[in-house]
Amino acid sequence: MIVILKPNTDRNSDEYRQLMNTLENLPNIKVRLHEEVGTQQTLTELYLVGDTAALTLEEIQNLPTVERVVRISQEYRVLGRHKDESRPTHFEYNGVRFGQDNLNVFAGLCAVDNPEHVEIMMRALQEHGQLCTRMGAYKPRTNPYSFQGHGKDCLPYVFELAGKYGIKVIAMEITHEQHIVEIQDALKSTGDPTGVLLQIGTRNTQNFELLKAVGRQKQFPVLIKRGFGITLEESLNAAEYLASEGNRNVIFALRGMKTNMGDPHRNFVDFSHVPVVKRLTRMPVCIDPSHSVGSREQAPDGLLDVMHVTAQGVIAGANMVLADFHPVPEKALVDGPQALLLKELPYFLEDIRIAREAYEKRVALAKDFHQKK
Repeated sequence: MIVILKPNTDRNSDEYRQLMNTLENLPNIKVRLHEEVGTQQTLTELYLVGDTAALTLEEIQNLPTVERVVRISQEYRVLGRHKDESRPTHFEYNGVRFGQDNLNVFAGLCAVDNPEHVEIMMRALQEHGQLCTRMGAYKPRTNPYSFQGHGKDCLPYVFELAGKYGIKVIAMEITHEQHIVEIQDALKSTGDPTGVLLQIGTRNTQNFELLKAVGRQKQFPVLIKRGFGITLEESLNAAEYLASEGNRNVIFALRGMKTNMGDPHRNFVDFSHVPVVKRLTRMPVCIDPSHSVGSREQAPDGLLDVMHVTAQGVIAGANMVLADFHPVPEKALVDGPQALLLKELPYFLEDIRIAREAYEKRVALAKDFHQKK
């Protein structure tokens, strides 16, 4: 059961203390507090966990400072979309909006290799009006002898160049709790020129201690990728680990499933789950076509496979696209064969715009149909 309090409820007030005293004395019930501090108001939600079936909505609704009560009929999830859901489905970070009603593109380097390539990439993004990018500093690899990223050594120049070219948010995978500290230190030392979206890669989707650590910090939002060999429900519960620790600014990424049934693609493309995740949760949904396809193969119609699957995800309602680009793919230290070329960036962005327009027309058509029923 979720107890939504009136906006700007004062946690030092007598009414709030009376509410908490009542809830904390309910038998077999634990209370978890979640607070979102916005620019104009503070929203407080209380999650009642335990034997809530014995409680009635009316008795909780009538308690002091309570605005609304939502009974959860499915498995408990902070991020879940529950019956009669009306809570926000978006958040803002460093001037960029992330929600189920818009779309952001994160094109960039799968792995940072040198300052020259980073600057070329960011300059191209600025020229085409982009505010976000991906830059891999920490790279978990299957082969222990493969390049695993420059780590904290590259962070200062990546952040400084982001500030120079107006990049507001960088998606950056981390594999250890210490990486959060390294990113915080590098941002501070460079004057906080940009923002970071912490990325949990598919290999760490069930690294529960890492999820807890990332969830405890609220400075950075989080992009969590679906585990490549587990069910969708298991991956959604991994996202719930983040939220249960306090950080609800979470984006869920689909990046393909590891199975030979997807051959010849690198992974089996799972973008049909975009609307499913949006139906089950309030998280914005990201697609990662580069790691789903894993190549630059081209269909007879002249379109690259990666362009086709990107469009499929966007037409299905995706809210974020994570894509690999590189100024010189043959010199890329990671995943060069799948990287798109900088000259393809405007083409890629326009193709996404066309697909997004198609999605918006489909939504309008559905709305019109339901109004006429």
